[in-house]
Amino acid sequence: MVSSSIIQAQSYRFSPYPDLWYNDVDGIRFGLRVLGEVEGTFKDGAHRLDAGVWLGSKLPENPVSYYLSFTEPIPGFSDFGSEGNVQVISSSRTGFAIHQLSLNKRWQKGFDELDYLEGSLSLRNQKLYNNEYAIYQSLWKTEWVRIFEGNFSISQNSDRSQFYSDFIFQYNFKENTESFSVATIESIYSFKASKNFTLRLRNFIGLAFEEANNEFKFLTTNGSPISWLSNGFTRANGVIPSTQLNNGLFHIGGGANLRGYQNQMAGILKIAEGAAIVPVEFPLHNKSIGFNLDLEFPNPINKYLKTSTYIGDFFDFRSYSFFDTGMGVGTTVVYNIRSANIPDIVPPKVESVFESGKWLMDAGLGFQLSANIPDYLGKDRGIFIRYDIPFWLSSPRNNESNLKYRNVVGIGAIFNF
Repeated sequence: MVSSSIIQAQSYRFSPYPDLWYNDVDGIRFGLRVLGEVEGTFKDGAHRLDAGVWLGSKLPENPVSYYLSFTEPIPGFSDFGSEGNVQVISSSRTGFAIHQLSLNKRWQKGFDELDYLEGSLSLRNQKLYNNEYAIYQSLWKTEWVRIFEGNFSISQNSDRSQFYSDFIFQYNFKENTESFSVATIESIYSFKASKNFTLRLRNFIGLAFEEANNEFKFLTTNGSPISWLSNGFTRANGVIPSTQLNNGLFHIGGGANLRGYQNQMAGILKIAEGAAIVPVEFPLHNKSIGFNLDLEFPNPINKYLKTSTYIGDFFDFRSYSFFDTGMGVGTTVVYNIRSANIPDIVPPKVESVFESGKWLMDAGLGFQLSANIPDYLGKDRGIFIRYDIPFWLSSPRNNESNLKYRNVVGIGAIFNF
């Protein structure tokens, strides 16, 4: 994005920004983002608008896409730092449509934006209407799903530690088929052991009932496919080159997050996507649990950044050792494009280390470069690029050594507050 121009109408301010992005279906996506707010409220007042419209240079089947969010505080339900509001979201972009109504409430202690409780209730309709945009088409169904969602999060902050936990429950109503429920809980704890060393712990638990659409289920190495839509790098096919995804170089953070097994998972995803002529039984799990641990230690690059007057507040270069462990329970029959309409076939099982109920572990060293400008509520907002070296795996494939040089590039932070 580039600097904005300002158009003022009475006491309301519109701030337009040009926007440019890319994916394989749209090509270069040209657009305009507009933020709207009452003058002088600094994103904390009435009638808050966040909208955008884009045009794909390849002029695909759906060349125009849009996003619209409008938030209105409820005066009798709000106090300083503890706003209650109604939010309306409507969006149709990268082949995915969503229409949502939410009731949100925040309770904040004093002026510390990282010490709060938040809760929301929402009802939405959503659908992948063009699966050409999906990174892995075989993991998605193209049907409308009506979702009732409850979301509750807590954040506690002190001089030496920070704790965050987020619980999400969804009840999903599908067209002409059984409904299903999905629940996840993610907890993160960060503790400064000394001036130079920080310990970070993360726990993830996910449960999706048998009738759940594949995009709501869990991969051992990543979050569920539906969660990829929240990241601009993974929202559509081609932002990250498909060849690099297929060879396991890129890791999409989330879920149990066993980053050391990304190369093995990429090979299995490739089989499910189109290499097999018949449907396959695949390690897409109904239950998932993961634990991640980082020990951050000092490095000279970050020391230099923090002494810089202009960039020290926005850029961070972390170095850390890490350990991941987790497992998934259950498998799913996955149909690719060619096998979707072939009846009465017994699907073969894809052999892999991702056996149902088997604990996996990895360990290594990592580095993360972040360009982060927190939003007005103090939450992370920026770009996080990781380079992880998982040199030890508890279950390497074939006859590989447990100890071996491996590397993976990550998009998004693992410990994101």
